Amino acid sequence: MNTGSNEPGEVAVATGGVEVDDVKGDGEQGLGSRAPEFVKARRMLHLSWQVGVFIIGLAIVVAGIIMLPLPGPGWVVIFGGMAVWATEFVWAQLVLRWTKRKVTEAAQKALDPKVRRRNIILTTIGLLIMAVLVGIYVWKFGIAMPWSIKNQ
Repeated sequence: MNTGSNEPGEVAVATGGVEVDDVKGDGEQGLGSRAPEFVKARRMLHLSWQVGVFIIGLAIVVAGIIMLPLPGPGWVVIFGGMAVWATEFVWAQLVLRWTKRKVTEAAQKALDPKVRRRNIILTTIGLLIMAVLVGIYVWKFGIAMPWSIKNQ
């Protein structure tokens, strides 16, 4: 992920030809703060705005991380927190764009007929192995229904 130049003092250009200085290109919004103009005009207000956005985004990301092992849409909430951060921070915008690009590539790859055929074959083989294992278990130990268990 190229976030700028290697030389000090040069203008950073995002990948895909989108420039940092709010110049839009390739159908994407420019990088940078999405804060209202009156907030950007006052340095302390803009700094406190950024702190507030960071704290809200952090709370959302932490909630998503907590939801990963618990019931809930953990990854969706994490990406929602990243989207909140992306309203103010260039690094989050670049990470979000990279993630969107990778998800799109994965979706296109999953729709490839060869990959779909391979996935269907592997799923069928896995289900057959599971069926054989269940059959061996039932043949060896039988089926004991909970309402007809003897010798308790």
